[in-house]
Amino acid sequence: MNILNLEGTEDTPKIIFDNQNKVYEISGRSLPEDSAEFFQPVLDWLDEYKNAPDAETAFQFKLEYFNTASSKLILDILSKLEEVDGAKVTWYFHEDDEDMEEAGEEFSELVDVPFEFKTY
Repeated sequence: MNILNLEGTEDTPKIIFDNQNKVYEISGRSLPEDSAEFFQPVLDWLDEYKNAPDAETAFQFKLEYFNTASSKLILDILSKLEEVDGAKVTWYFHEDDEDMEEAGEEFSELVDVPFEFKTY
């Protein structure tokens, strides 16, 4: 399966989905002009991956900030993870960033995927 590697910018998160090295991470800031277009390759990758996932897939979200449009797409990504057997999410947030912690908690209540919360 192809590696999905999108370099982060000031307005877009770094995304690396590499099933050979067991790395599944979205990090940085997410304020793309067209969130749907930006995240479409991620959704497409997950559609393909769910057909032959690893026994355990640990997705890491290390977002510093995301806008409202991105939150919808993050929820879409998390919803796709419900279809990936063995998927779990680690939601990272700065220990003084209550908004990002609460966002992760809200997402965890909306999807049926195990969540773990960690500070960094």
